Amino acid sequence: MLLLPQQLTIDEFIEHYGDNDGYELIDGELIEIAATGPHEQVAAFIGRKLNVAIDSNNENFLIPYRCLVKVLGTQTAFRPDVLVLDQKQLVYEPLWQQEPVITLGSSIKLIVEVVSTNWQNDYARKTEDYALFGVSEYWIVDYLGLGGRDYIGHPKQPTLTICTLDGDKYQKQLFRHEEQLISSIFPTLQLTANQIFAAGSRE
Repeated sequence: MLLLPQQLTIDEFIEHYGDNDGYELIDGELIEIAATGPHEQVAAFIGRKLNVAIDSNNENFLIPYRCLVKVLGTQTAFRPDVLVLDQKQLVYEPLWQQEPVITLGSSIKLIVEVVSTNWQNDYARKTEDYALFGVSEYWIVDYLGLGGRDYIGHPKQPTLTICTLDGDKYQKQLFRHEEQLISSIFPTLQLTANQIFAAGSRE
């Protein structure tokens, strides 16, 4: 069993784990990302659909294959499942020319987190941090219905939560079944919650 160090600085994390997709850093603590095959299927499906929307709308957006979001002033670096960047803003990113690390909320159009066993981070910690960071839209894709009842209701069921920034807090809208997603970043997107959830069960 791999023993993880107790505390890391943000620079130590980027140096030793920046290229390792299996970890992110929260308050100096190394967090192992427990991704499954179906988790990756859902993330890949969303990325593909958003790339189609980017092309259709002729947007100057980018979905990187690997990228860290470094929250300035903290020892925290998140590794979103899907990250949509505004390419026009990347010239202002101080680290971008050397490594794929985002430090400015203005560079981010949308973050998607696909929920796994550490769902508390997606619903609580990341929701707060992404809002304070200025991320205008954040999706929490709970395709297995793992989140707490305070977040997805009772009985628990697959739920996609779209968080839209209002000041420094998110307004949340929940989508289930055949409900079509409503995105401020991709207003012409034709996609239902079930289409996304089904991606996790495809062979």
